[in-house]
Formats: sequence, structure tokens, C-alpha cells
Amino acid sequence: MNARKHDYPLRGYWSPRYWVVWLYWAWLQLMWRLPFPMQIRVGKWLGRRLLPLLSRQRHDADRNLAVCFPELDESARHTLLVKQFEAYGASLSEMALGWYASIDALRRIVRVEGSEHLERALERGNGVLLFMAHFTCLEVGGAILEDLCSNCACMYRPQRNSMFDTLILRGRSRFARQQIDKTNIRALIAALRDNMAVAYLPDQTYAGSQSELLPFFGEPTLTNTATSKLAKITGAAVLPYFVRRLDDDSGYVVEIQPPLPGFPSDDPIADTKRLVAALEQQIRRVPEQYLWTYRKFKGRPAGYEDVYAPPS
Repeated sequence: MNARKHDYPLRGYWSPRYWVVWLYWAWLQLMWRLPFPMQIRVGKWLGRRLLPLLSRQRHDADRNLAVCFPELDESARHTLLVKQFEAYGASLSEMALGWYASIDALRRIVRVEGSEHLERALERGNGVLLFMAHFTCLEVGGAILEDLCSNCACMYRPQRNSMFDTLILRGRSRFARQQIDKTNIRALIAALRDNMAVAYLPDQTYAGSQSELLPFFGEPTLTNTATSKLAKITGAAVLPYFVRRLDDDSGYVVEIQPPLPGFPSDDPIADTKRLVAALEQQIRRVPEQYLWTYRKFKGRPAGYEDVYAPPS
């Protein structure tokens, strides 16, 4: 049975530590009711206002951009940083779209390319890992799965604030029959063996037993290699699944790519490098829409530069 919003009630979150989340909930209720172009304009405006206020996120994003795009001079990097914060602000409206807008409204603004790859993969009966990544319009790309597949699950990371965690679970319940804690690998394998399509986001820093120090835009970072191993164990197809907002802010494109040929191989590191290459290619298309405020290069072994250290 599908989990729905009533399975994640908001009643009881009345203590002061939840008041900011209630304000954000009110923001979401307003945003999804506005005309779509206005949602994005308001979100971008908010992002520009947040740029001088979120000093830690601004610093981390600037350092990530400096490492990943060394060819940019300081002026060009600052321009990209401003666009990143505009996209970050827009994402606060796009969550409202993904969680509350009707499927008819989403169909009008989301174009899906490659849905036949998902259909064929599901016909094989071994489940599908949708290789996704933390782009700012991620929630819109997830929500449209409601229209593409009736047997979806998603991985998620529990949040420290339990009300915000509940908001995310409520929002994603529109398409996900099951939401699996990122540490629950047994549940993930079971979902794939039940021929589910699982939204899987392994692009953030990972220091567990399935991690390797692999290049991301040429810079070593702790990288999750489990995608290849999961595909090997379950026989699941791995489909790159990327979403981007169009340059004119008129809507979105979800691109479902075909399975990588010869994937998985007997070399999970080589397989992971291929996935990272696909991700890098997508990031270069819309670099401002990737989540650069996250510390992608954290936790590296001694001897590697601390990318985020304050200047001496």
C-alpha cells in the first residue's frame, strides 16, 4: 500500500524548535498556489537575498566552484556563485511544486525524455536503480515519477529536525510507495527484488565501507561505489536520471538515459568512474543547478588539502 501524507501527521510539532519549519511550511503553501513563472522569480529573488546572509554556504560553494572550475576567473566564478544561490532560492519554491502541485500541473511544465528506457528496464523484472544527484530542482524530478511508474521507492537521509523530516516524507510520499533510510541496504535490495524503481542519490561524500577516493572534476573525493555492487547482486538496471530547469525558466526536462553498456562489470571502481563522468557531463550543462553549498570534498585522509579551511 502506498504511504500518503496522512501517514506522516504534522500535529504535535508545537514546540519553539519547530516554529521556523512551520514558517517554511506556510511558504510552501503559498508558493505552489502562485503562477509557475512567479514561483521561480520569487525563489530567485530570495536566493539573491540569502547570498550575503549564509556565509558558511557561500564560502563552501565558492570553494567547490574554484576547485571544479579552475578555468574561471574570479569574476566569472562570482557570477556562477550568484546563479547558484538563485537556483538554491528557486529550489525552495520547487519543493512546493514537487510536494503539492497536481500531476496535471506538473505535466504542463515537465517534459520527460527517455521514459521508454524505464519501461523496458522494469519489464526485465529485476528492479531499477535511478541514478540521480543533488540538483536544486530534484523534487520536481522526483514528483513526476508519479506519472511514470506505479512501483517506486526512494532512498532518503533522516533529518535532525523531526518536523522537517516529516515534511520531506509527506512530500515524497506522492510517488514513493516506500522511503528507505540510506543505511538500510537490506530494504533497498528487497525493493529491487520486488521490481521497484528506486530513486538513488549516491553523489554526496561517503566514508563507509563501500567508499573509494575517486576524482570528481579531477579532485579526489570520498565516493560511494555501492551502485555497481548493488546492480551485480540484484541484476537491477542502472539508469541515469537527471532533471534540469530550462534556461528561460519555462519548465523542466527530465532525462532518463539508457543503461550504460557493460554495466556492472567486475570492477566497481571503473563502474563508479563511469557514473561520475555521466554526472559531471550533466553538471556542465547546468552548473548553477548543482548543489555546490554541500562540502563535497570533506573528510579526506591526511595529506590532502582542506578545501574549506578559512584563508590564513
